[in-house]
Amino acid sequence: MLLRKTALVLALATAALLASAATATAAPAAPAATTQFAAAAANPVIVVGGLSGVAVAYEPIAARLRADGYRTFIYQLPGLGLGDIPTSARAFAGYVDQVRASTGAATVDVVAHSEGGLVSRYYLKRLGGTATVGRYVSLGTPQYGTYVANIVAFLGLGSCAGVVACQQMTIGSAFLADLNAGDDTPGAVRYTTIRTLQDELVRPTGNAVVNDGATNVLVQAYCPLRVVGHLGLVLDGTAYTIVRGALVDGPVRPNCLAL
Repeated sequence: MLLRKTALVLALATAALLASAATATAAPAAPAATTQFAAAAANPVIVVGGLSGVAVAYEPIAARLRADGYRTFIYQLPGLGLGDIPTSARAFAGYVDQVRASTGAATVDVVAHSEGGLVSRYYLKRLGGTATVGRYVSLGTPQYGTYVANIVAFLGLGSCAGVVACQQMTIGSAFLADLNAGDDTPGAVRYTTIRTLQDELVRPTGNAVVNDGATNVLVQAYCPLRVVGHLGLVLDGTAYTIVRGALVDGPVRPNCLAL
């Protein structure tokens, strides 16, 4: 199942890259908009991948960020995120330090997909990451768990087929109980979560939000006809306009027609 998912991610990423190139040829971005967002890009941005998410799958959103002037890095989870989430978070802490050292930036911003949002939030909450992160944006992250993980066990495939991260993303897991104890949004970090009603992997979709002052955005609350899946959150133009607004502390004003 994981091999099929990885193949799907690669296929979608390749298609998105081709579409992005065609769009750039036909309708280049307005220079004024690019200049506006480039000027606001004080922090480097780290795009954090999800479970079985290879780095190339996140190149489409990274390319959008670079086009808007951001110094952008892609972090692929160790072992493709199959292992222990706190262990992945400790590795991520080291990567944040590397980015800060290479760029000279005191803080970074994080745009994290799926499991990557849990890895990043564990870093913020348990590993002192609030001192080095200015903005946290999650895309389809099962902040409070997902029934999909429970279903794997129910179907007799074992405890998430032996995948530790899957076990930890199950609703009611010890990992999530610890992560969600107390304040969901510690520190001075600006927290934004983005979710979609068509998310195939985060069920219920309301579990992709966090409490305590975060900005929680449902794509269809603003764009009811927009169809965006779990993987689509890193490819979709409308979702990206929400990310872009969050990175400049702007109001939630998605472009429902964005490509």
